[in-house]
Amino acid sequence: MSFEEAELLRLRAEAFLRNAERLYAEGEYDLAAFNVEQYCQLMLKYKLLLKTGTYPRTHSLIRLVKELAKIARGAEKLLEDILILTKIEDAYIGSRYLPRRYEREEVEAMLRFVKEKFKPIVDEL
Repeated sequence: MSFEEAELLRLRAEAFLRNAERLYAEGEYDLAAFNVEQYCQLMLKYKLLLKTGTYPRTHSLIRLVKELAKIARGAEKLLEDILILTKIEDAYIGSRYLPRRYEREEVEAMLRFVKEKFKPIVDEL
């Protein structure tokens, strides 16, 4: 692992979150949901990379949280909201490949979870 690789993951994650907020404001809910998922995925991989030097090659947020919880106290708190975390995880496929439209309220809930719970917890790890 290099510091540059980890920092690139963090910077990309933050860009995905900013993009999710912009897309949400523009009413592009499918793409906003995808960007929320990418933010979460990359931040979890960033933290795993910093702490272990590697991360699993998976898109599963649940698996990434469980891996992080093995080595970082507090990460397990994210699993308290497994339903919204699963909804965000599903956006990786649903927003890109399935004939499914995300509603404003869904993406609003995703963004609220990310800002109020996910980000503060992950930032502390």
